[in-house]
Amino acid sequence: MAMGTRRRRQRQEQLWVSHNELAKGPGHPFYQRVNELLEAEKLDEFAERECAKFYAANNGRPSLTPGIYFRLLLVGYFEGIDAERGIAWRAADSFGLRRFLGIGLDEQTPDHSTISRTRRLIDVETHRKVFFWILELLRTRVW
Repeated sequence: MAMGTRRRRQRQEQLWVSHNELAKGPGHPFYQRVNELLEAEKLDEFAERECAKFYAANNGRPSLTPGIYFRLLLVGYFEGIDAERGIAWRAADSFGLRRFLGIGLDEQTPDHSTISRTRRLIDVETHRKVFFWILELLRTRVW
């Protein structure tokens, strides 16, 4: 058997790749279970209701949804990432986290500046209320 070398592997990437041809991992069982609980308890509806006062009804472009925003913060919390750039990079780098966040392969993941803008938009009390709701749910229902 001949040894493969890096030089032999160099090649021109295809310009177009079908999403069916992309590598798919099984996802992460922890994030799958957390997402099942969040979906069952309707995190998105709860977060949207709590954050509605911080958003204009129909002015400007659509923003980062509160459900995705709080899931991004959970990724940082669970993985010990305290920088918005780190959270954005991690989300962009993982197919499993894309599934957890509900972001399709044909969509861009949120940029760190979008995460930062959303954090400044929502007050501390609302952050605290949503996070305590999530953590209480996970504490009582995960394992």
